[in-house]
Amino acid sequence: MNRKLLRKVAREHGVSLNEVKREIQAAIDHAYTNPTEEALQIPHKGEKPTADEVIAHIVGEIKSRKS
Repeated sequence: MNRKLLRKVAREHGVSLNEVKREIQAAIDHAYTNPTEEALQIPHKGEKPTADEVIAHIVGEIKSRKS
């Protein structure tokens, strides 16, 4: 699901899948220079979440709100 969504975003913006992931990670890196309490709630294994971890969290939140 996540990969399909990222491919769609890449296709709509005329960039590669890797470019989409790099841009998401750049936004995460920037946000974690001074993270909000909400950002800190995103489950992650490393020092800060990866693009995949953020996307999985957001998708999970959307699904739980739909129920």
